[in-house]
Amino acid sequence: MDSHVKHYRTGDVERVLDLTSDVASWVAGRGDGLLHVFVPHATAGIAILETGAGSDDDLLAALRDLLPVDDRWLHRHGSRGHGRSHVMPALIPPYASVPVLGGRLALGTWQSICLVDLNVDNAEREVRFSFLAG
Repeated sequence: MDSHVKHYRTGDVERVLDLTSDVASWVAGRGDGLLHVFVPHATAGIAILETGAGSDDDLLAALRDLLPVDDRWLHRHGSRGHGRSHVMPALIPPYASVPVLGGRLALGTWQSICLVDLNVDNAEREVRFSFLAG
């Protein structure tokens, strides 16, 4: 298995960051196999969704509805509502796997691989791309 870690700066706002072009470049020419994308953080996830047409903002709005920024969370440190960031990976897992065929991601037409980060207290993230040849 081949593996690579890439660093991203997500800033101090909730963010859906499209990783698709980085991942596609990394798997280009590798033949057939399976790509696994993993974020080793307790407060971030990986989602496959359409971006650029409002779905990324809709996802953040839905997460705000499901996981409000308030004082209900038992996990309390950092900014107000920080505990919600620790619950989010149960809804949006920290990983995704995508088939690779002929060195190209086998995603649907409108699908993108995205890092979802609600944690405004940690602006630096790393994401591991792993490729298992078929």
